[in-house]
Amino acid sequence: MKALLFTIFLGFSSPVLHAQPQPVIPLYEGPVPNARPSNEREVVVTQANGSIRVSNVLQPTLTVFRPAKANGTAVIICPGGGYARLAIDHEGYDVARRLNEWGITAFVLKYRLPNSETQLDKTTAPLLDAQQALRLVRQRSQAFGLNPTRIGLMGFSAGGHLAAWVGASRRGIPGYPAGTLSTTSATPDFLVLLYPVISFSDSLAHLGSRTNLLGERPTAAQIRLYSADEQVTAQTPPVFLLHAQDDEVVKVQNSLRFYEACLQHKVPVEMHLYPKGSHGFGMHNPTTPDHWMDRLHNWLDAGGWLR
Repeated sequence: MKALLFTIFLGFSSPVLHAQPQPVIPLYEGPVPNARPSNEREVVVTQANGSIRVSNVLQPTLTVFRPAKANGTAVIICPGGGYARLAIDHEGYDVARRLNEWGITAFVLKYRLPNSETQLDKTTAPLLDAQQALRLVRQRSQAFGLNPTRIGLMGFSAGGHLAAWVGASRRGIPGYPAGTLSTTSATPDFLVLLYPVISFSDSLAHLGSRTNLLGERPTAAQIRLYSADEQVTAQTPPVFLLHAQDDEVVKVQNSLRFYEACLQHKVPVEMHLYPKGSHGFGMHNPTTPDHWMDRLHNWLDAGGWLR
Protein backbone atom coordinates (compact mmCIF):
# COMPACT_ATOMS: atom_id res chain seq x y z
CA MET A 1 0.00 0.00 0.00
CA LYS A 2 1.32 3.44 -0.89
CA ALA A 3 2.07 5.81 1.95
CA LEU A 4 -0.24 8.72 2.55
CA LEU A 5 1.02 12.27 2.77
CA PHE A 6 -1.90 13.46 4.86
CA THR A 7 -5.54 12.83 5.54
CA ILE A 8 -8.09 15.60 5.99
CA PHE A 9 -11.51 15.09 7.55
CA LEU A 10 -13.83 17.67 6.09
CA GLY A 11 -17.41 18.67 5.61
CA PHE A 12 -19.07 20.19 2.55
CA SER A 13 -16.72 23.18 2.38
CA SER A 14 -13.58 21.13 1.68
CA PRO A 15 -10.67 23.47 0.83
CA VAL A 16 -9.00 20.69 -1.16
CA LEU A 17 -11.97 20.34 -3.48
CA HIS A 18 -12.71 24.05 -3.58
CA ALA A 19 -9.10 24.71 -4.58
CA GLN A 20 -10.31 23.56 -7.98
CA PRO A 21 -10.81 26.65 -10.17
CA GLN A 22 -14.08 25.27 -11.52
CA PRO A 23 -17.38 26.05 -9.82
CA VAL A 24 -18.90 23.39 -7.60
CA ILE A 25 -22.69 23.23 -7.46
CA PRO A 26 -24.80 21.20 -5.01
CA LEU A 27 -26.80 18.39 -6.55
CA TYR A 28 -29.91 19.16 -4.51
CA GLU A 29 -31.34 22.57 -3.70
CA GLY A 30 -33.13 21.35 -0.58
CA PRO A 31 -32.55 18.43 1.78
CA VAL A 32 -30.60 15.53 0.33
CA PRO A 33 -33.04 12.65 -0.21
CA ASN A 34 -32.52 9.31 1.50
CA ALA A 35 -30.24 10.94 4.08
CA ARG A 36 -30.05 10.00 7.75
CA PRO A 37 -28.88 12.52 10.40
CA SER A 38 -25.41 11.60 11.67
CA ASN A 39 -22.15 13.00 12.99
CA GLU A 40 -20.19 11.61 10.06
CA ARG A 41 -17.95 13.91 8.02
CA GLU A 42 -16.56 13.72 4.51
CA VAL A 43 -13.01 12.39 4.17
CA VAL A 44 -10.46 13.58 1.60
CA VAL A 45 -7.13 11.77 1.33
CA THR A 46 -4.15 12.95 -0.71
CA GLN A 47 -1.84 10.06 -1.53
CA ALA A 48 1.93 10.14 -1.89
CA ASN A 49 1.66 10.52 -5.67
CA GLY A 50 -0.70 13.48 -5.27
CA SER A 51 -3.86 11.56 -6.17
CA ILE A 52 -7.01 12.59 -4.34
CA ARG A 53 -9.49 10.08 -2.90
CA VAL A 54 -12.83 11.16 -1.45
CA SER A 55 -15.01 9.00 0.78
CA ASN A 56 -18.02 9.32 3.09
CA VAL A 57 -19.68 11.87 0.80
CA LEU A 58 -22.58 13.61 2.54
CA GLN A 59 -23.34 16.47 0.16
CA PRO A 60 -23.19 15.31 -3.47
CA THR A 61 -22.00 17.91 -5.96
CA LEU A 62 -21.11 18.57 -9.58
CA THR A 63 -17.79 20.23 -10.40
CA VAL A 64 -18.26 22.13 -13.67
CA PHE A 65 -15.59 22.25 -16.37
CA ARG A 66 -16.57 24.59 -19.21
CA PRO A 67 -14.66 24.64 -22.53
CA ALA A 68 -13.52 27.81 -24.26
CA LYS A 69 -16.09 27.14 -26.96
CA ALA A 70 -18.94 24.78 -26.10
CA ASN A 71 -20.32 22.51 -28.82
CA GLY A 72 -23.55 21.76 -26.95
CA THR A 73 -22.57 18.31 -25.66
CA ALA A 74 -22.11 17.50 -21.97
CA VAL A 75 -20.59 14.52 -20.20
CA ILE A 76 -21.22 13.73 -16.54
CA ILE A 77 -18.30 11.73 -15.13
CA CYS A 78 -18.70 9.13 -12.36
CA PRO A 79 -15.28 8.30 -10.86
CA GLY A 80 -14.61 4.78 -9.64
CA GLY A 81 -13.48 3.43 -6.30
CA GLY A 82 -15.44 0.26 -5.54
CA TYR A 83 -18.37 2.17 -4.00
CA ALA A 84 -15.99 2.85 -1.08
CA ARG A 85 -14.19 5.98 -2.33
CA LEU A 86 -13.93 8.19 -5.41
CA ALA A 87 -10.77 8.47 -7.52
CA ILE A 88 -11.92 11.96 -8.26
CA ASP A 89 -8.86 13.34 -10.04
CA HIS A 90 -7.48 10.80 -12.54
CA GLU A 91 -10.98 9.39 -13.19
CA GLY A 92 -12.66 12.75 -12.89
CA TYR A 93 -10.96 16.15 -13.09
CA ASP A 94 -8.21 15.08 -15.50
CA VAL A 95 -10.72 13.52 -17.90
CA ALA A 96 -12.97 16.58 -17.69
CA ARG A 97 -10.13 18.85 -18.80
CA ARG A 98 -9.43 16.65 -21.81
CA LEU A 99 -13.11 16.67 -22.78
CA ASN A 100 -13.02 20.47 -22.60
CA GLU A 101 -10.40 20.44 -25.35
CA TRP A 102 -13.02 18.85 -27.61
CA GLY A 103 -15.65 21.48 -26.82
CA ILE A 104 -17.51 19.24 -24.37
CA THR A 105 -18.83 20.70 -21.13
CA ALA A 106 -17.87 18.22 -18.39
CA PHE A 107 -19.31 17.68 -14.93
CA VAL A 108 -17.53 15.56 -12.33
CA LEU A 109 -20.09 13.92 -10.06
CA LYS A 110 -19.17 13.55 -6.42
CA TYR A 111 -21.84 11.02 -5.58
CA ARG A 112 -22.72 9.49 -2.24
CA LEU A 113 -21.13 6.14 -1.47
CA PRO A 114 -23.25 3.45 0.23
CA ASN A 115 -23.31 4.06 3.98
CA SER A 116 -26.02 2.84 6.36
CA GLU A 117 -24.90 5.37 8.98
CA THR A 118 -25.78 8.35 6.76
CA GLN A 119 -28.44 6.90 4.42
CA LEU A 120 -31.86 5.39 4.98
CA ASP A 121 -31.24 2.94 2.12
CA LYS A 122 -27.61 2.62 1.06
CA THR A 123 -28.48 0.58 -2.04
CA THR A 124 -30.16 3.54 -3.76
CA ALA A 125 -28.14 6.63 -2.74
CA PRO A 126 -25.57 6.53 -5.60
CA LEU A 127 -28.33 5.85 -8.15
CA LEU A 128 -30.40 8.76 -6.91
CA ASP A 129 -27.41 11.07 -7.26
CA ALA A 130 -26.54 9.97 -10.79
CA GLN A 131 -30.12 10.41 -11.94
CA GLN A 132 -30.36 13.81 -10.24
CA ALA A 133 -27.13 14.89 -11.97
CA LEU A 134 -28.70 14.13 -15.36
CA ARG A 135 -31.85 16.03 -14.42
CA LEU A 136 -29.94 19.04 -13.09
CA VAL A 137 -27.70 19.37 -16.17
CA ARG A 138 -30.75 19.15 -18.44
CA GLN A 139 -32.68 21.68 -16.38
CA ARG A 140 -29.75 24.13 -16.61
CA SER A 141 -28.79 23.27 -20.17
CA GLN A 142 -29.60 26.73 -21.50
CA ALA A 143 -27.37 28.42 -18.91
CA PHE A 144 -24.50 26.09 -19.82
CA GLY A 145 -25.03 26.42 -23.56
CA LEU A 146 -26.01 22.76 -23.93
CA ASN A 147 -28.37 20.75 -26.08
CA PRO A 148 -30.51 18.80 -23.56
CA THR A 149 -30.60 15.83 -25.98
CA ARG A 150 -26.78 15.55 -25.95
CA ILE A 151 -26.05 14.68 -22.31
CA GLY A 152 -23.78 11.66 -21.86
CA LEU A 153 -22.81 9.66 -18.78
CA MET A 154 -19.27 8.33 -18.30
CA GLY A 155 -18.13 5.96 -15.59
CA PHE A 156 -14.95 4.22 -14.46
CA SER A 157 -14.97 0.88 -12.63
CA ALA A 158 -17.74 1.07 -9.99
CA GLY A 159 -18.63 4.44 -11.48
CA GLY A 160 -19.05 2.49 -14.70
CA HIS A 161 -21.56 0.25 -12.94
CA LEU A 162 -23.43 3.32 -11.78
CA ALA A 163 -23.45 4.84 -15.28
CA ALA A 164 -24.42 1.56 -16.96
CA TRP A 165 -27.24 0.84 -14.54
CA VAL A 166 -28.71 4.33 -14.81
CA GLY A 167 -28.30 4.30 -18.60
CA ALA A 168 -29.80 0.88 -19.17
CA SER A 169 -32.55 0.65 -16.58
CA ARG A 170 -36.09 1.83 -17.26
CA ARG A 171 -37.35 0.71 -13.86
CA GLY A 172 -36.39 3.80 -11.90
CA ILE A 173 -34.86 3.77 -8.45
CA PRO A 174 -35.97 0.73 -6.44
CA GLY A 175 -38.15 1.71 -3.51
CA TYR A 176 -38.99 5.20 -4.77
CA PRO A 177 -42.59 5.60 -5.97
CA ALA A 178 -43.15 7.00 -9.44
CA GLY A 179 -43.96 10.69 -9.41
CA THR A 180 -41.91 11.56 -6.33
CA LEU A 181 -39.01 12.92 -8.36
CA SER A 182 -38.72 15.51 -11.13
CA THR A 183 -40.21 14.57 -14.48
CA THR A 184 -37.07 15.78 -16.28
CA SER A 185 -35.43 12.83 -18.05
CA ALA A 186 -32.76 11.00 -16.06
CA THR A 187 -31.66 8.88 -19.02
CA PRO A 188 -28.33 9.71 -20.69
CA ASP A 189 -28.10 10.14 -24.47
CA PHE A 190 -24.93 8.03 -24.64
CA LEU A 191 -22.76 5.96 -22.30
CA VAL A 192 -18.97 5.77 -21.97
CA LEU A 193 -17.92 2.85 -19.75
CA LEU A 194 -14.27 2.35 -18.79
CA TYR A 195 -13.30 -1.01 -17.22
CA PRO A 196 -16.80 -1.05 -15.72
CA VAL A 197 -18.30 -3.27 -13.06
CA ILE A 198 -21.34 -4.68 -14.85
CA SER A 199 -22.48 -8.01 -13.46
CA PHE A 200 -23.18 -8.70 -9.79
CA SER A 201 -23.30 -12.47 -10.40
CA ASP A 202 -21.09 -14.61 -8.17
CA SER A 203 -18.80 -15.55 -11.05
CA LEU A 204 -18.16 -12.04 -12.42
CA ALA A 205 -18.87 -9.55 -9.66
CA HIS A 206 -16.29 -7.27 -8.17
CA LEU A 207 -17.27 -8.43 -4.70
CA GLY A 208 -16.12 -5.25 -2.98
CA SER A 209 -18.46 -3.12 -5.09
CA ARG A 210 -21.34 -5.55 -4.67
CA THR A 211 -20.89 -5.87 -0.93
CA ASN A 212 -20.56 -2.13 -0.39
CA LEU A 213 -23.77 -1.49 -2.32
CA LEU A 214 -25.95 -4.48 -1.44
CA GLY A 215 -24.39 -5.96 1.70
CA GLU A 216 -22.88 -9.35 2.44
CA ARG A 217 -25.89 -11.43 1.43
CA PRO A 218 -27.76 -9.89 -1.52
CA THR A 219 -30.81 -11.75 -2.71
CA ALA A 220 -31.00 -13.36 -6.14
CA ALA A 221 -33.52 -10.67 -7.12
CA GLN A 222 -31.13 -7.90 -6.08
CA ILE A 223 -28.27 -9.47 -8.01
CA ARG A 224 -30.40 -9.59 -11.16
CA LEU A 225 -31.74 -6.06 -10.68
CA TYR A 226 -28.31 -4.50 -10.13
CA SER A 227 -26.56 -6.42 -12.92
CA ALA A 228 -26.51 -3.77 -15.62
CA ASP A 229 -26.34 -6.25 -18.48
CA GLU A 230 -29.73 -7.62 -17.43
CA GLN A 231 -31.26 -4.15 -17.68
CA VAL A 232 -30.34 -3.50 -21.33
CA THR A 233 -33.28 -2.93 -23.67
CA ALA A 234 -33.72 -1.62 -27.19
CA GLN A 235 -34.04 1.85 -25.61
CA THR A 236 -30.56 1.77 -24.04
CA PRO A 237 -28.49 4.64 -25.53
CA PRO A 238 -25.35 4.09 -27.65
CA VAL A 239 -22.39 2.70 -25.71
CA PHE A 240 -18.58 3.00 -25.82
CA LEU A 241 -16.74 0.28 -23.84
CA LEU A 242 -13.07 -0.04 -22.87
CA HIS A 243 -11.31 -2.74 -20.84
CA ALA A 244 -7.96 -4.52 -20.41
CA GLN A 245 -8.01 -8.28 -20.83
CA ASP A 246 -5.60 -8.82 -17.91
CA ASP A 247 -7.79 -6.90 -15.47
CA GLU A 248 -7.79 -9.01 -12.30
CA VAL A 249 -9.88 -6.56 -10.27
CA VAL A 250 -12.89 -6.27 -12.59
CA LYS A 251 -12.92 -9.17 -15.04
CA VAL A 252 -13.04 -8.21 -18.72
CA GLN A 253 -16.09 -10.46 -19.04
CA ASN A 254 -18.06 -7.62 -17.43
CA SER A 255 -17.61 -5.51 -20.56
CA LEU A 256 -18.11 -8.54 -22.80
CA ARG A 257 -21.40 -9.29 -21.06
CA PHE A 258 -22.65 -5.73 -21.57
CA TYR A 259 -21.48 -5.76 -25.19
CA GLU A 260 -23.38 -8.97 -25.87
CA ALA A 261 -26.52 -7.55 -24.24
CA CYS A 262 -26.27 -4.48 -26.47
CA LEU A 263 -25.88 -6.68 -29.56
CA GLN A 264 -28.88 -8.75 -28.52
CA HIS A 265 -31.06 -5.64 -28.24
CA LYS A 266 -29.55 -3.93 -31.30
CA VAL A 267 -28.07 -1.09 -29.26
CA PRO A 268 -25.19 0.70 -31.07
CA VAL A 269 -22.01 -0.30 -29.24
CA GLU A 270 -18.27 0.00 -29.80
CA MET A 271 -15.76 -1.87 -27.65
CA HIS A 272 -11.97 -1.60 -27.38
CA LEU A 273 -9.95 -4.24 -25.52
CA TYR A 274 -6.27 -3.99 -24.62
CA PRO A 275 -4.26 -7.17 -23.99
CA LYS A 276 -2.68 -5.53 -20.94
CA GLY A 277 -3.29 -2.56 -18.69
CA SER A 278 -4.74 -4.12 -15.55
CA HIS A 279 -7.28 -1.95 -13.72
CA GLY A 280 -7.69 1.71 -12.93
CA PHE A 281 -5.31 3.21 -15.49
CA GLY A 282 -7.47 6.25 -16.12
CA MET A 283 -6.73 8.13 -19.34
CA HIS A 284 -3.32 6.53 -19.93
CA ASN A 285 -2.74 2.80 -20.33
CA PRO A 286 1.05 2.56 -19.82
CA THR A 287 1.33 -0.77 -21.65
CA THR A 288 0.52 0.62 -25.10
CA PRO A 289 1.35 3.67 -27.23
CA ASP A 290 -2.30 3.77 -28.24
CA HIS A 291 -4.42 6.47 -26.59
CA TRP A 292 -7.93 5.28 -25.94
CA MET A 293 -9.11 8.86 -25.66
CA ASP A 294 -8.40 9.13 -29.40
CA ARG A 295 -10.72 6.17 -29.97
CA LEU A 296 -13.36 7.90 -27.85
CA HIS A 297 -12.93 11.14 -29.80
CA ASN A 298 -13.52 9.27 -33.04
CA TRP A 299 -16.62 7.56 -31.65
CA LEU A 300 -18.09 10.81 -30.34
CA ASP A 301 -17.35 12.54 -33.64
CA ALA A 302 -18.98 9.75 -35.65
CA GLY A 303 -22.04 9.99 -33.39
CA GLY A 304 -22.39 13.71 -34.06
CA TRP A 305 -21.67 14.75 -30.47
CA LEU A 306 -18.66 16.92 -31.34
CA ARG A 307 -20.35 19.03 -34.01
